[in-house]
Amino acid sequence: MGNVTTAKDFLTHYLPKNVLQIIDLNTLEPQKDSFINQELEEGFSDLLFKVDISGKEGYLYFLFEHKSYPDKGISLQLLKYMVEIWEAKMNKEEQQQLPIVIPLVIYHGKTSWSIPTSLGANLNGYEELPKDVKVHVPDFDYIIYDLSGFSDEEIKGKVQTRILLTLLRDIFTKDIDELIHSILKCIHYLLELEDKQTGIEFLETMIRYVFSAAKYLTKDDMNKIRREIETTFPEGSEVTMTLADILREEGMKKGWEEGLEKGIEKGIELGQAKALSKTALQLLTAKFGCLPEEMKEDIKKLDVITLELILSNIFNYNHLDDVKKIISY
Repeated sequence: MGNVTTAKDFLTHYLPKNVLQIIDLNTLEPQKDSFINQELEEGFSDLLFKVDISGKEGYLYFLFEHKSYPDKGISLQLLKYMVEIWEAKMNKEEQQQLPIVIPLVIYHGKTSWSIPTSLGANLNGYEELPKDVKVHVPDFDYIIYDLSGFSDEEIKGKVQTRILLTLLRDIFTKDIDELIHSILKCIHYLLELEDKQTGIEFLETMIRYVFSAAKYLTKDDMNKIRREIETTFPEGSEVTMTLADILREEGMKKGWEEGLEKGIEKGIELGQAKALSKTALQLLTAKFGCLPEEMKEDIKKLDVITLELILSNIFNYNHLDDVKKIISY
């Protein structure tokens, strides 16, 4: 969707008419900004486009939800990201007038989108407020695209758009045959492209997404997809075979590296804890004399953070009960 041509095609077919009428898609320009933090990037991704809205600078903010169920806090997340966009304009570019930002959410989970699409609907008692009081409370509606309910007939647009929406719609299905059918359908869509090089490039993007997102695909499934590409779109067969091998090796290497890294981190942490517990036992024995065996065993089992806390307060303890409070905490 970061491709301007694909984004334009999607917006042409799927923006509400009243919104499309005030937007000049010829001015559509992707921005580098992303507002998803590291904790959320596994379940969300986003895109920001600059575009003229009613003849003035404005923005379309796409939030892609990749989780299998709708997130109830989506309106609050959108508000936060919109405020960040405005703050950037106000602080970095020193704009006096803030731009219009229209939020769009693309969802492709297993269940249908069933939560309200407005911030106000999430505010307790908002609907009961008098109109003259509501004006003092923030509220907005976001545009939602629930791909899980799209039929093949409802998926419109150029080849890239149809492939994008078809794969997003079906990637989470538990029916592997259904997913493979969708993948093969997308491969057939590539035949509509006049430029075969564009088709090869898009096929590579498509295979990267499928093989990384649909982790449950077996080697037999992958081979079935390969054979279909060789038959239907032979121009991309060599790229696909090479890419599939690379992705499989990358997956194995990543898994090994992550396992090794976690093992090293765990080893370091255990070593630190052992050294700190030994120091804590020595200092507490020097201060209070012989320690109860139960306390000794408890201290040996403590994590690094708790042991550091005990040691940092070693001169403040008046009784062993003070230490016991930290251990039990």
